[in-house]
Amino acid sequence: MKKIFVLLAVIGLAILGLAACGAPAPSSGIIQRATPPSDYASKTNPLAGNADAIAKGKEQYTAICQACHGTTGLGDGPAGTALTPKPANLQLTAKDASDGYMDWRISEGGTMAPFNSSMPAQKGILKEEQIWQIISYVRTLK
Repeated sequence: MKKIFVLLAVIGLAILGLAACGAPAPSSGIIQRATPPSDYASKTNPLAGNADAIAKGKEQYTAICQACHGTTGLGDGPAGTALTPKPANLQLTAKDASDGYMDWRISEGGTMAPFNSSMPAQKGILKEEQIWQIISYVRTLK
């Protein structure tokens, strides 16, 4: 288990060295989210509310996401300061984004339109269960 965490941390740091996390900032105060593709749209988190999944998600978030999105998910991490657009405020995302949307954004990243951000795709790096763990943890950010 410790080897997996160390490996994830190393991979996460390597990814952050090449690309950082970002998302467009809302200009009107109203967050307009793109509609996820059909293969993501109806997904729901099978680990929602699971305390073990939340704890594992926190470990992964700290290793992979925190540098850009910040300790509490406000998009104020040190690696995100130089990014345009700035990293997403995940506290807001957790309030109104669907599980499918969050899975899509983490899995596919944000280099494509309409996002055009530095958010790296995690599909192929993280297992689906790990992505759901991160989503479970992000839903607890306040």
